[in-house]
Amino acid sequence: MKLNKQEILKALETITAPGEGQNMVDSGAVKNVVVFGDEVVVDITIKNPSLQAKKRTEVDILKTIHDKVYEKAKIKVNVKVEAPEHPKANVIKGEPIPGIQNIIAVASGKGGVGKSTVTANLAVTLAKMGFKVGVLDADIYGPSMPIMFDVESERPLAVNIDGKSKMKPIENYGVKMLSIGFFTEPNQAVVWRGPMAAKALNQMIFDAHWGELDFLLLDLPPGTGDIHLSIMQSLPITGAVVVSTPQNVALADAKKGVAMFQQESISVPVLGIIENMAYFTPEELPDNKYYIFGKEGAKNLAEDLKVPFLGEIPLVQSIREAGDVGRPATLQIATPSEQAFETLTKNIVQEVVKRNEGLPPTEAIKITTMAGCSAVKK
Repeated sequence: MKLNKQEILKALETITAPGEGQNMVDSGAVKNVVVFGDEVVVDITIKNPSLQAKKRTEVDILKTIHDKVYEKAKIKVNVKVEAPEHPKANVIKGEPIPGIQNIIAVASGKGGVGKSTVTANLAVTLAKMGFKVGVLDADIYGPSMPIMFDVESERPLAVNIDGKSKMKPIENYGVKMLSIGFFTEPNQAVVWRGPMAAKALNQMIFDAHWGELDFLLLDLPPGTGDIHLSIMQSLPITGAVVVSTPQNVALADAKKGVAMFQQESISVPVLGIIENMAYFTPEELPDNKYYIFGKEGAKNLAEDLKVPFLGEIPLVQSIREAGDVGRPATLQIATPSEQAFETLTKNIVQEVVKRNEGLPPTEAIKITTMAGCSAVKK
């Protein structure tokens, strides 16, 4: 039997394309129909990429032509998928905080490498240099900034800004700060799931009156998890620094921390790597250096990953003691610790300047439903 193209098209008008409100012909899904005697070739394009939709489309066409046109027709269906771009409604995009020039994330792949100690001393050193500085303690489950700045007993007050009630950050040593530690009791554990922790962070970010700041430092929790994604979805991060000790166990996790920021869906500039507890020098032997955790591990990692090496901080008892009593070590004048943090801070400022001159303004990352939530493959 010789088939008629118009009869084929009329039959296809009775089928609705997957994901379309119209039939296959009127919606434009049917691109071409070719007839050779009792043979039919149908070219169709659908927007639903699922295997089930493709199979259903093929079966519907075969059944309809057999039922309505010719039951012995030899039919070939070519199904092509053209998935539409992800709808904008699913894009999560944060907004910059008015008055804040640079937002620096301080991260570590591993806990216990001194990330919070480094953050506190960086903040104080920046303030000593004349910059306006703030610190957001984003380590929801282990907030330590209130202790390191000797403000454990303080509680943020509410201030009225343009008719809206805002939190006023606590200030000490010229540094403004907010931490979940200001809102919990010292012995109270924060047992929250990710969405609740993210909501608390957003309140401290956007419901606070930070004022004019040159730098806002984010003390991130260890690892590469939900809090990190929430922060980077909420804020346009200027750049990130990664803290590590020289030992291989810490370096393995630091590498993952760098990879997180460099992931295509995140793409936050990595300003460099800091080596903390680089070496130990006894007070009675000032010319001796003992590499307790290994030598220049973070420096070598920076070279391997082609990111800047920002500097090294020695393992000094007074740095730990100063953090425990709430007076960051860099406040001590003319000490090796102060000099080390000053050099480190100058290097970070230099990298921020280079980043701002060489790259476009940062935007908060756009993470869709699935993107950015899988393991980084490098």
